[in-house]
Amino acid sequence: MLMVDHFFGEFGSISYVPGRDLCPADIVDADILLVRSVTQVNQALLENSSVSFVGSATIGTDHIDRDYLAQRGIAFAYAPGCNADAVVQYDLSVISRLQANWLHSTVGIVGCGNVGGRLYRALTKLGVSCSAYDPFLGPDSGFNLVDFDSLLNSDIICVHTPLTQSGPYPTEHLFNRQVLAQIDPASLLLNAGRGAVIDNAALLELLESGSGLRVALDVWEDEPCVSVPLMDRVAMATPHIAGYSVEGKVRGTEMLAEAFKALSSKQASTDTEKDVEKDIDSLAGKSKSASALTPVTAETISELILASYDVAEDDQRMRNALANSSDIGQIFDRLRKQYPERHEFGCYQLSDSGLTGGTAAARAELKEQALKLGFIYFA
Repeated sequence: MLMVDHFFGEFGSISYVPGRDLCPADIVDADILLVRSVTQVNQALLENSSVSFVGSATIGTDHIDRDYLAQRGIAFAYAPGCNADAVVQYDLSVISRLQANWLHSTVGIVGCGNVGGRLYRALTKLGVSCSAYDPFLGPDSGFNLVDFDSLLNSDIICVHTPLTQSGPYPTEHLFNRQVLAQIDPASLLLNAGRGAVIDNAALLELLESGSGLRVALDVWEDEPCVSVPLMDRVAMATPHIAGYSVEGKVRGTEMLAEAFKALSSKQASTDTEKDVEKDIDSLAGKSKSASALTPVTAETISELILASYDVAEDDQRMRNALANSSDIGQIFDRLRKQYPERHEFGCYQLSDSGLTGGTAAARAELKEQALKLGFIYFA
C-alpha cells in the first residue's frame, strides 16, 4: 500500500480491496484500476465502470481480457521484467537446495522471455551448460535453442513460459502425461511460470507411481485451491511467491505509474524525472552504501545464494499452514499476502571477511561468481 500511495497518490484518492474479492460495485466510480494476478479483469468486472486505465503489477497478462479493454478504449499497462531478478533468485535457491554440484549440470529453460532469458544469462555467466526452448525466438536470439524433446534430456528443467490456450504453440498442459514420462526420473523439474503449463493431475499420478522425479512448484493449477496431495509429493512447494521481492514490487508499481503519466500527458521533463533505482532503494529501506546492506558469509556459491534467500523456509511455511486445513484457498492467499520481506541479491554485501573458502583460489572464484549474480562487494 505504501508503494501505491507513493506512486499514485498525486492522482487522487486511493481505495484498497482484496484482489479476489473485487467486484463491479467496488469500481463503478473508479478511473484507475490497479491489480495483481489474482484479479480477473474482464467485461463482467468493468462493464458498468468508469475505469479508463488498468494497470497490472505483474509480468504476465493471462488474467486480463485485453481484447475487451481494446474494444472499450481502456488503456492498459503491465510490468514485464519487474520481478525477473527475484524469480531468478528463487530458481537458484531451489537449485542450490535440490541439485548437488549444479554448476556442472545441464539446464534446460522453457520460455526465454524476461525471466527465462535472465536466468539463462545468469547461469551461463557462471559457466553452467544451458539450452532453451522458445519457438518464438530465432537463431540470432543469443540463446542455445533446441527442440522441446531435446530439452527434456536436461538435468534441470525450468519452466518460464506464459500460459496460452491457442495459437501455433499453446502452453496449457505442455507438460502432459506423455511429456512427463519422457523426463529422466533423476532430473529436477521446476515451475515458476504458470501453474497450468504442467498438468498437475498427471504430475501427481506420476509421483504417486513411485517416480524419482524431483519437482519444485511455485505455481499451481486451480490457485488458490491447490492440490495438497501434490504438495505432499513434490520436493519443494511454495505459494506463488517466486517474484515477491520488495524491489520487484516497487519496480512493478513504478512502471505502472510511469505508463499512466505518459498516457495522461503528465510525464515529467527529463531534468525532473525521478531516479527509479533511488525510489526502489528508498521504499525498500536499502541503499548501495555498505552500512545499509546485509552482510553475508559463505564458502560456496550455493551457500551464498541461500544466505540471501532460502526457499526451504517458504516450503516449510506452506506445508505447516496447509497441513490438515479445511480452507486451502484462504490460507494459500494469506501466505502470499503476509509474505515476509525479501530482498534481491543486490541488497547483500560480500566482503573479504565473508569469503570463507579454504584456499585463496576458491575465495577469488566465489567473489567472481557473487559479482556476476549482482551481490555487492566491499573490500
